[in-house]
Amino acid sequence: MPESIAKGETTGPERDYREALGRSRGGYGAKACVIADGHGRAIAFALAPRQAHELPLAADLLGCLPDMPGWVVGDRDLASDAFRERIWDMGARPAIPPKRTDAPVPCPDWTYANRRSVENLWARLKGSGHAPNRAVATRYEKTAQSFLGVLCLAATTDWIKVGKL
Repeated sequence: MPESIAKGETTGPERDYREALGRSRGGYGAKACVIADGHGRAIAFALAPRQAHELPLAADLLGCLPDMPGWVVGDRDLASDAFRERIWDMGARPAIPPKRTDAPVPCPDWTYANRRSVENLWARLKGSGHAPNRAVATRYEKTAQSFLGVLCLAATTDWIKVGKL
């Protein structure tokens, strides 16, 4: 028996889940989910293995909101009656379009169009402008804790830059 397993260390699949690493068609990596405020600034992050779905991450991130939002805007990936109900229970309105196979739900176009602010946030965090932040764009860190630290550092820098606009 290898010494590392004898000392109580976890096996490969358990370690991969703990460190938010997993396989998908895109290869081996992690999925980062972010919740942002109305100005497109990051509030909190969550990591999961790449093959995991974003819905459980998004549900957990709702608890990180500092105050009650008027609207919670999300992509079609978050289309779930249970998730919409959770948003209504918080006192906010969901602006999540239905999946193509679902029945239509009310989703004002003007609120859903604001999802671009999260896309712009990821572009700023990855540094698609003058100074690319390769540590965010391609996960070099082995541990989830280190990668979350890099994301938080990039988000802090973004808060400072956006605050000066």
